Amino acid sequence: MASTFPTDKTRAFGKLILFGEHFVVYKVPALVGAVSAYTDCQLEYLDEPGLEVVDNRPAVPLYKEQKYDEGMEAIRLTLNHLGVDTKQRGIKLTFGGDLCCSSGIGASAAQVVSLARAVNIAESRNLSDEEINAAGYEGEKGYHGTPSGIDNTAATFGGLLRFQRTDGAPVFEKKSLPSPIRIVYASTGITASTTKVVGDVRAKKEADEAWFSNLLEQYEVLVEEGQNAVEAGDLSTLGKLMDQNHSLLQELTVSCKELDDLVLAARSAGAIGAKMSGTGRGGLMIALTPTEEVQDAVANALEKLAPQVWKTTFA
Repeated sequence: MASTFPTDKTRAFGKLILFGEHFVVYKVPALVGAVSAYTDCQLEYLDEPGLEVVDNRPAVPLYKEQKYDEGMEAIRLTLNHLGVDTKQRGIKLTFGGDLCCSSGIGASAAQVVSLARAVNIAESRNLSDEEINAAGYEGEKGYHGTPSGIDNTAATFGGLLRFQRTDGAPVFEKKSLPSPIRIVYASTGITASTTKVVGDVRAKKEADEAWFSNLLEQYEVLVEEGQNAVEAGDLSTLGKLMDQNHSLLQELTVSCKELDDLVLAARSAGAIGAKMSGTGRGGLMIALTPTEEVQDAVANALEKLAPQVWKTTFA
C-alpha cells in the first residue's frame, strides 16, 4: 500500500560548513549554511515484513557504493529510534531529490532526516522539528560513529546556523544575513570516511594535547570573528577568515592536495576566500564569491579541475 503524502513535506537540506570542521566535535561553535538542494523520501507499506530501499539520489561516482553499508545502518538506527519494526510490517523507502551526494555536503544527514519526516507523515506522529532532528542525529551514527550533530541540524532547520555541542542537547541559533552570500562549491571526487577521519584527528589530539589545544584556541578566536563578519555583511573579512580556517585544517592534516589545488584555483580566479568544507581528505571545498561575475569566473576555473562544481547562495 503506497502512502499518498507529497514528498516535498519530507525534504531535508544539504549543508556547507563555513567554520568548524572537526573542531566542532570538541564543543566549540561552528557556522554552517544549508544549501537549497534537498533529499526527499517516499514511504510505502509492504504486504510482507522486511525493508526495501531504492536510492535514486544523484551522487558523485562510487559514493553510494562506498557508503552502502553505512547508509543501511543509518536507516536501521533511524527506524529503531522511531520505533518502526520492519519485521512486523514491511516498508519500501525511495530516496530522491536534487542534492548530489558527495563527502562534505551533508548527504547522509539529509537522507535520515528525510526518512524521519516520511515516517512522521506516514504514521501521523505529529513530531516537532526538534524530534525530527533527534531522529536524524541517531541515524547519523550509522555514517559517522560519533556525529557532531551539525549536519542533521542544518538538514532539519535550514538557513544559516551557529551550532555548538554541549554535555546535554546541542545549542543552535539561526542567523540572519544582511544580504545573500554567493558561494561556489566543488567536489574532489574523493569519498572519505567521516568515521575514519574523525578518529584519526582524535588519535592525533590524544597523542599531542598541547598541539591540538593551540589549534583549537586559534579556531575559537577565528569563529567569533567570522560570526561578526557574517552579521555585519563584511565579506572581505569573512573571506580572509575562511582562508585562515583552511590553514588550520591543513595543520590538522585533514586537507589534501586535491582540496588545496581547488582552493588555490578559486582564489586565483577571484574568490575572496576559500577553504575545504566537511570531512576533508577529499570531499568538498567552498569559495566565497561577492558578485555574480566572480561566482561565474570561479565556477569556470574550478570546472577545469573538479569533476563536479555547483553555484548556490546562503540566504
